[in-house]
Amino acid sequence: METLWAPWRMEYILGKKEPECIFCSYPKKNNDRECLILYRSSHNFVMMNKYPYNNGHLMVAPCRHVATLAATTEDERLDLMRLTRLAEIALTEAYSPHGINVGINLGRSAGAGIVDHLHIHLVPRWNGDTSFISVVGGTRVLPEDLESTANRLRPIFERLTRDNA
Repeated sequence: METLWAPWRMEYILGKKEPECIFCSYPKKNNDRECLILYRSSHNFVMMNKYPYNNGHLMVAPCRHVATLAATTEDERLDLMRLTRLAEIALTEAYSPHGINVGINLGRSAGAGIVDHLHIHLVPRWNGDTSFISVVGGTRVLPEDLESTANRLRPIFERLTRDNA
């Protein structure tokens, strides 16, 4: 039998929650690599999900602590969509997925893990990306660690934002 290791998931499995809003506290640390932030704009930023559903799972969030689309400014909304588009382009280039789930969960009953800070999920998908392990064991197998994902995506974001400036 082969052993699959995913030690970064233990924190999630044990249910340890961040003491603060990660979308507020991580950007303030000014350590984008450690905080999995791939790109910042004036109103929003793109970061990797620490507990991804699939390799390349990204989130786009406003810099300002705001819970709903209705509470955003027009500039924040326009920039939010601009970065979501850039994230789609970067994921397509880096991973060639067959599709990408793009979603916003507003409120706990809608599935939001972080309720008080709006964020958009982008999850690359491939035909057959659910295996018997997902179905029977309720576990996902991700073949790439977070650092490798960041190293793959960061230069694409840098090039895209330079080319589209």
